Amino acid sequence: MNFRRPGAALLAALATSAASAADSGCEASATAKALTGAAKASFVKQCEADAALLECDTQAVDRKLVDAARARFIEACLADAALKRASPTCDAEAVAKKLAGPARAGFMKKCVAERSGGTPGK
Repeated sequence: MNFRRPGAALLAALATSAASAADSGCEASATAKALTGAAKASFVKQCEADAALLECDTQAVDRKLVDAARARFIEACLADAALKRASPTCDAEAVAKKLAGPARAGFMKKCVAERSGGTPGK
């Protein structure tokens, strides 16, 4: 995080808090709006996706990525966020093993597939 740019630090802090609060915050927002059933599920899913996009975009800004590099980074970041939401247990195992980059992505895909009863893809 670049603390010489207070705006970037603030965005990073907001994105981190938004992502960590997405689960409870999105559920709470849905409950406050009196949503139930499919409407609630849809709202929570979109809310969590928006929080993930904000976090990934903030990371891209912090890394000063532009154009195609930014798009690739955000795509990979969102895929990683989706895997984290799919299996918090797998995410915890990846953190414990200190995996990063392609090794983490491969582990997460395999772990999520195994836990869902499927076979891991390539």
